Amino acid sequence: MGFEQLEAWQRSSRLCTEIYKHFKNVKDFGFKDQITRSALSIPSNIAEGEERLSVKDNILFLTYARGSSAELRTQIYIGLDIDYIDKEKALIWIKETKEISAMIVGLINSKKSKI
Repeated sequence: MGFEQLEAWQRSSRLCTEIYKHFKNVKDFGFKDQITRSALSIPSNIAEGEERLSVKDNILFLTYARGSSAELRTQIYIGLDIDYIDKEKALIWIKETKEISAMIVGLINSKKSKI
């Protein structure tokens, strides 16, 4: 199965797109750059890991994706506190990052069973 069929990749890609669109006109380049980079890292690392030939490498990149999800969640909390993100949207994105992280853990555990 290709990475495009993984629900974690699909959902993190959609979330990334939403975040890019939300922040496209924000003038705070530092925050905008950081939050969009962490959002982009999630599906990118899932994809890169799935294309690696070794299970250990695959797990490593899934671990990076999970870390990026936590980083993104932190930035969403901060964006909420500084009024860059409204509460309703922030809560939806926080929930989504938690669910994506859980899916990534599931992928990692299924890969670990193959080592």
